[in-house]
Amino acid sequence: MDVLLNNWWIIIPILILIASGFFIVKQQTIAVVERLGKFTKDYGAGFQFKIPIIDKVVGRISLRIQQLDVIVETKTQDDVFVHLKISVQFQIQRNHVYNAFYKLQNPHEQITAFIFDTVRAEVPKMRLDDVFVKKEEIAVAIQRELKEAMLDYGYDIVKALVTDIDPDENVKIAMNRINAAEREKVAAQHEGDAQRILIVERAKAEAESKRLQGRGIADQRREIARGLEESMEVLNRAGINSQEASALIVITQHYDTLQSIGADTNSNLILLPNNPTAASSMLSDMVTSLVAANKMNESANKNKKK
Repeated sequence: MDVLLNNWWIIIPILILIASGFFIVKQQTIAVVERLGKFTKDYGAGFQFKIPIIDKVVGRISLRIQQLDVIVETKTQDDVFVHLKISVQFQIQRNHVYNAFYKLQNPHEQITAFIFDTVRAEVPKMRLDDVFVKKEEIAVAIQRELKEAMLDYGYDIVKALVTDIDPDENVKIAMNRINAAEREKVAAQHEGDAQRILIVERAKAEAESKRLQGRGIADQRREIARGLEESMEVLNRAGINSQEASALIVITQHYDTLQSIGADTNSNLILLPNNPTAASSMLSDMVTSLVAANKMNESANKNKKK
């Protein structure tokens, strides 16, 4: 005991040296240890020990899923320059820590280079509108190419996403103008269709109104003719011949017309002859006109048959 106490200046540095061999590795992290410059072992999470001075922790690798965002400028098939934001999620495989640590100097630059190469190979084959529609196909192509290229280095590509497509500002303005013009065109077509439907419906309504009006006039004339026929029969039974009865009916209607005109203060009155033979003369004129019209119709029909 006395020896230990007397040699404490030797024991304490030894204890400090031994203690320096202990280290802690966090969860989802791998510590890479080299012995005299050569890889010896990788240590997982927990309280670990390495040989002091001889062994050295040269790096720590995270096993968590990481994300790398890359903005790529490229040209489409229709000569439009566009910026694409690509988000790649990747993870280092536990069994390939050695390759992931020693084979790549800068893995982020390597992944970025593959992204640029893939995007500039796929997007120039598409028109600008197709880039928006087929962005999922672009993401799948990136993931496929990266997975194949980075697997040998211990990196697993979990997912590739095209998160943003940003054309040139002038192109976006032109696209908005085209969209607005197309919407105005559709609106004009709808307005034209509405006007056409309105005109057609108005025409149908007017035609129906005329048809009903004509039917009403026909019914009215039919009833007037029926009333006249009945009046003639009554007058004939009273001993009045047909000509006198017709004259009486005409003059009666004449006075009824004058009474109706006089009832309206805004009417223009036309005075017809009122001598005793006026009714007979009017009736004769009407009969003459009807006979002449019938002859003209018969002549026209004969000419058509010839």
